[in-house]
Amino acid sequence: MVKLRLKRCGRKQRAVYRIVAIDVRSRREGRDLRKVGFYDPITNQTYLNLPAILDFLKKGAQPTRTVHDISKKAGIFTELSLNKTKLN
Repeated sequence: MVKLRLKRCGRKQRAVYRIVAIDVRSRREGRDLRKVGFYDPITNQTYLNLPAILDFLKKGAQPTRTVHDISKKAGIFTELSLNKTKLN
């Protein structure tokens, strides 16, 4: 099973996070399948690769609670529901 979760980068007391698609059995800093975004909690900066995230969500990837909240602010789930209505 694939999850969308945060991978810690940066230095001590100055963490930044990559949003990655990773196998659930891997550890936090383990090898990821693909990098799909970036999140800096200090400056509250976010970059998301929307097509890649939507592709993983359609394939059944589960986001963690934090990644879900970040994605919700970016409006990914509204875009996902719009794509579902277009297909039906």
